[in-house]
Amino acid sequence: MTIPIALTIAGSDSSGGAGIQADLKTFAALGAYGASVITALTAQNTQGVSGIHQVPAEFVTAQIDAVFSDLIVGAVKIGMVAQVPVIDAIAAGLKRWSPKHVVLDPVMVATSGDRLLAEEAVNALRTRLIPLASVITPNLPEAAALLDEPMARDTAAIEHQGRRLLALGCEAVLIKGGHGEGAESTDYLFTASGTIALTAPRIATKNTHGTGCSLSSAIAAGLAKGEGMETAVRNAKTWVTAAIAAADRFSVGRGHGPVHHFHKFY
Repeated sequence: MTIPIALTIAGSDSSGGAGIQADLKTFAALGAYGASVITALTAQNTQGVSGIHQVPAEFVTAQIDAVFSDLIVGAVKIGMVAQVPVIDAIAAGLKRWSPKHVVLDPVMVATSGDRLLAEEAVNALRTRLIPLASVITPNLPEAAALLDEPMARDTAAIEHQGRRLLALGCEAVLIKGGHGEGAESTDYLFTASGTIALTAPRIATKNTHGTGCSLSSAIAAGLAKGEGMETAVRNAKTWVTAAIAAADRFSVGRGHGPVHHFHKFY
């Protein structure tokens, strides 16, 4: 029996709700085998990040080469990259191994508000990783930060930023609307052929820890399974909306609890 394989390159969340842990849970929930390359260790819980231990770039390279030299990777998801040398190591690894699909989640700030990407690394992310991506998945604040613009407040501004991000060299851009307002949460998928609006009800819950990680991982799982980009994004949006809706079924921690990755099973 063969199984689609997805690789996450990201940071570890010691509380299990985001980062590597959320990615692997997402892959498992959606029928993909998960492999991982850890870029940083965080001392983190549902209330915040109290410490970050950087993984040396050379060891990130060693992990990448170990995975690709043995496993047939169908898609790569990139999350927290933290620092410039790690970005360089990842970019070099992607060029060396040429995976078919790369989903880049430009993680800059945790749900708790803690910064996860050094200021000096933003330009490296913009110029070295985005051009290698099949799709990037910024939320509204991240899209604005990547472009050094104010956060988009209306559809026209989101369209403008989506097109500017697409011009950085990636194949597609998904701007997530979770930080917007109103009864619906709308994500916008930008490609060379047009714009697609993906709408879902906005769910009232504080338990949204790991939402962005899980959505980008769900897209990677879909691509690894052979889905086209639009189908993978639509399916991921539907799945993560259900995971958020089910987040209040259990209580984890005293802050922003995780989404329910295994809502289909319990």
